Amino acid sequence: MVRVIRADEAIDLQLPGRKSLELVSAVVGSAAITLRLVEIPVAKPGEKLRAMHRHSGFEECMYVLAGQGSSQTEQGATPVTAGDAILVPPGELHVTRNTGTTPLRMLCFFPTADCSEQK
Repeated sequence: MVRVIRADEAIDLQLPGRKSLELVSAVVGSAAITLRLVEIPVAKPGEKLRAMHRHSGFEECMYVLAGQGSSQTEQGATPVTAGDAILVPPGELHVTRNTGTTPLRMLCFFPTADCSEQK
């Protein structure tokens, strides 16, 4: 049966340095995907930024809704802006940073209903 998940039903993951709302995952009955709405604020001077991380068993695909940022890997940084998609292979160290003057908003897709190994 089709299910509509309203924004106010999203699970706030309470992650440091960003707002991450989990809209779809095993928690709401998904068998195969996780979808998150992520907002990365403009960094404050001296703020400790999130370290690179990896997802060992699955890809991550991010779609930039608004703002400017950079997708960083061990190979370097690539600028991203609204309308760009970022595809991260399984196991690749990565982090997305806000490089603009407004919040960076993205949809993050994972081809697994449980990506709790790394948030």
